[in-house]
Amino acid sequence: MNNKNKTIPSILPGFLELLPKDQMLFNGMLDIIRQNYERFGFIPVDTPVIEKAEVLLAKAGGETEKQIYRFLKGDNDIALRFDLTVPLSRYVAEHKPDLKFPFRRYHIGKVYRGEKPQKGRFREFYQCDVDIIGNGSLDIIYDAEMPAIIYGTLTALGFKSFTIKINNRKILNGFFSSLGLEPAQAAEVLRIIDKLDKIGLPTVQSELTALMNNAQIVSKISELTLIKGSSKTILDRLANLGVKSEVFQTGLNELGKVLAYAADFGVPKENLVIDLTISRGLDYYTGTVYETNLNDYPQIGSICSGGRYDNLTEYYTDTPMPGVGVSIGLTRLFYQLREVGLTKAEQATPSRVVVIPLAPANLKTAITFTAILRGAGINTETYLADAKMKKKFDYANDLGIPFVAVIGEEEEKQGTVTIKDLATGEQKLVTRAEAINILRS
Repeated sequence: MNNKNKTIPSILPGFLELLPKDQMLFNGMLDIIRQNYERFGFIPVDTPVIEKAEVLLAKAGGETEKQIYRFLKGDNDIALRFDLTVPLSRYVAEHKPDLKFPFRRYHIGKVYRGEKPQKGRFREFYQCDVDIIGNGSLDIIYDAEMPAIIYGTLTALGFKSFTIKINNRKILNGFFSSLGLEPAQAAEVLRIIDKLDKIGLPTVQSELTALMNNAQIVSKISELTLIKGSSKTILDRLANLGVKSEVFQTGLNELGKVLAYAADFGVPKENLVIDLTISRGLDYYTGTVYETNLNDYPQIGSICSGGRYDNLTEYYTDTPMPGVGVSIGLTRLFYQLREVGLTKAEQATPSRVVVIPLAPANLKTAITFTAILRGAGINTETYLADAKMKKKFDYANDLGIPFVAVIGEEEEKQGTVTIKDLATGEQKLVTRAEAINILRS
């Protein structure tokens, strides 16, 4: 065959494929997240990957619109979902009569963003979202439940040292308004200070100066972002700034209530701190915002983020339907954890045991025993090919399968099976009922 006719196997930049061991580990993390979300009473929902462009673009603008994959198919103007929150707003507006509010949903699925591919940033990635949507109103106490969900989920994933950073956009918007900034200018300031951890204060100040050319305002914004200390200290300092803005005061009151309720939900104070630089890059957040970092690995960036959005459904329905939610970008998180060596993939298959016939004559019995094990809820496969015993054992070892079950002539006669633990090398002849108990343990 002419090699010129062959296509080199490859994927596009910004997309991620995993080999079996890593895929198993990834799926395990996904299952833990799903189980924890359901433990908090959230209902699973799925929406189409492709939506009408008018739906996704209804409230899009700025950075959001730039990231959307949009194309024509016949007469249809369509786009790939860039997150799971905007499709959620369409979903609740469309199905409102059939839903019970507050509506608690979780959604785990792929989203697409036309970002410049770079290490640890992907164009296709899994998001794991939880959101609570109100019908007409949604009490601020629901904002306090989000840190509890973050804390519970990350703890279940095995993380021990992490910080949930919290802020309220109303504080920032009210402060900027008191300085005389127009809404469009304030939005740009939000995007600039949101990058503080990445680009540093001098660069932030430089970008702010380029934006407004007012040294006094730049200085006041810088002073606000540098307020540090305990939650009480920060709240007191904000209250004493003397900002003449109702929006600012509302945001300050909301932040204080969320922190108080979060403690009632069992979130340790050391895991939840105010960070006045947090604003979130997407355009639809209106109040509380969250970002979460691993304390020992700041280079990974935020691993769980979100916030309050009061106006998202206004383009689909006249009924106010405020919401609050958080999201784990699982693809990016997994990649980053693997890069710093925090994840270790050990098994490339869900199989708990391989049933090995000693000879071709034992194959029928091996297949029958495999069916018995599967019926008992044990993930099992049979080595069907005729091969040397070493090759059969190597197969199980290479895939990280914990056990092999060998059936030969003697085992057939006695109704027994030889179970070998590949990790310890321990081997014993047992009844088939005993084998089930061993493999279940």
